[in-house]
Amino acid sequence: MADPEILVAGETLIDFLPDRPGGLDAVETFTRRPGGAPANVAVGLATLEATPWFWTRVGSDPFGDLLARTLGEHGLPDRFVERDPEAKTTLAFVSHDEDADRAFTFYRDGTADTRMEPGLVDDEALETVSWVHLGGVTLASEPAREATIDLAARAREHGCTVSFDPNARPELWSDREEFATLIGELLPRVDVLKATPEDLAEADVGDSGNEPAALVRAACDRGPHTTLLTLGREGAAALATEDSPWTGETSHPGYAVEPVDTTGAGDAFTAGALAALSAGEDLEETLGFANAVAATTTTAEGAMTALPDRDAVARFREATPLAGDE
Repeated sequence: MADPEILVAGETLIDFLPDRPGGLDAVETFTRRPGGAPANVAVGLATLEATPWFWTRVGSDPFGDLLARTLGEHGLPDRFVERDPEAKTTLAFVSHDEDADRAFTFYRDGTADTRMEPGLVDDEALETVSWVHLGGVTLASEPAREATIDLAARAREHGCTVSFDPNARPELWSDREEFATLIGELLPRVDVLKATPEDLAEADVGDSGNEPAALVRAACDRGPHTTLLTLGREGAAALATEDSPWTGETSHPGYAVEPVDTTGAGDAFTAGALAALSAGEDLEETLGFANAVAATTTTAEGAMTALPDRDAVARFREATPLAGDE
């Protein structure tokens, strides 16, 4: 296999999915699933025939064994998959409301992914990839925070396109202002930003009540040349400035589906967008493809386990009307 064109970095964890909607205090049974936003993106890319390098760190415990095995089964190389003999693997318990929207409760104090350290991804690797994708959860703890910021800076030095998903998780931050400050410091080092209105609000970039066009402009004003804004049932919007290879502004209404589980839908969108942009697709096709990947994912339970391949995405796009066209 040729060296990957994309490197993804960040947490891999276990999601525990509930057997019913409602608060965690009312749930008696959970189903274990591999997860973590960057891990979902990495597996999504592999499923879409754009296998990346993946830098992550899991414990040398049974959950870490499961995750390392799962990554390998999806074809991800183990070059940058670290095992920590002194820390456990992160766990996240998911709760759903009646519309399948979810919230997370993390068990992540001193776990393996918080202990990622700068320098594991060497210059040789950065010289061979064209894209580096980062997530925001690793910014919540040291030394993983320093490792994430360091990788972003070194990737830019090597001429890589840096993409970033803030993935705001307020429950991981004791100080909301610290999150906003860190995102503000990182955005000038980012080329492609994928975010939700809620992410941008937490980062003090625009207001979640603003129109999508205003939000993508506000985000690009902070550094990225391209912003991809996911809007749930309302699809997605995007803006690429004149500094971008795919200049333009566009939107996509999304697809008409009845979601079963939205866990990982944003990560599926990111995988679709990275696969499309890295293959030279324009912004309009990128949004359509990424929305189809995300919408397909919501029709099954789990994040990693629901990710579609290219054939499934093509069939979905042929068979599923755009939202509002039913």
